[in-house]
Amino acid sequence: MSVITEAELRELWQNGRGELPAYPAGTRFSAAAQDFLKAHHLEVRTSAIPPEMQASTAGAAAAWDKPAIFPVVLSGPLPVCLECGQPLALKPEHMTQLDSGHFASKAHPRLALRGRVDSLHALVQLTSAVARRFELPELANHLDTLAAYCREVMSAEYNLRLPAPLTLLGKNEDELHAISHWPDRHLGLPHLTPGPNDHEILHWLNMLRTQSREVEIAALQAFPESTADPSSVGYALARALNRLSSAVYVLELYFQAGRLSWKINYE
Repeated sequence: MSVITEAELRELWQNGRGELPAYPAGTRFSAAAQDFLKAHHLEVRTSAIPPEMQASTAGAAAAWDKPAIFPVVLSGPLPVCLECGQPLALKPEHMTQLDSGHFASKAHPRLALRGRVDSLHALVQLTSAVARRFELPELANHLDTLAAYCREVMSAEYNLRLPAPLTLLGKNEDELHAISHWPDRHLGLPHLTPGPNDHEILHWLNMLRTQSREVEIAALQAFPESTADPSSVGYALARALNRLSSAVYVLELYFQAGRLSWKINYE
């Protein structure tokens, strides 16, 4: 098992702006890393899933990984206007439904976030279509899973609940996060900086990664009062989008490493 260094902890912690993942039981830390943990009063969380079971558990189909359905359901009591406090039978032109019980201005920060997640969802599906055009069905299927996770994030925001954890490539979100931070250790690759000689699909994936990071910022802006509280919905939404960005980057790395490339049948 690899030894976690002080440099790795500093990169994750970012002077308190980031967080340390849950490490598998038995993970070892260098002496400098242990000093870093003590100096910053950080506790190492241990993954509840044994290391030998993590990949198989994460590889199971998640409840959210399902086809899209039309999201609007008009039932129940009349929604209440957030501006006047009165129930409204018809939606005012300048407002939209914030949740099942409220109408809000279209400029509401949560609606801005919802629109950004919706656009990200569309870009994931477009990238999946491009992957299929280039005869990369395995990559396309993984992108379909990320599209489903975008829908999970939208549902969590609409219902003000915690989003479910992300899984992809048989990896849980902590494993995906680790691969995205140390690709040399996990895949034998340096960090990627796509250039003019790279395949078009790599640039689609890189665009998708950048947009997912922008949506994470939108989540922080939509829930500014709660993002410092790890138990809050706002914090969980921002973290989910951060892990989505990591997952897209891992797809880039897997493609570059030839693990999601074309499969040719010579028979």
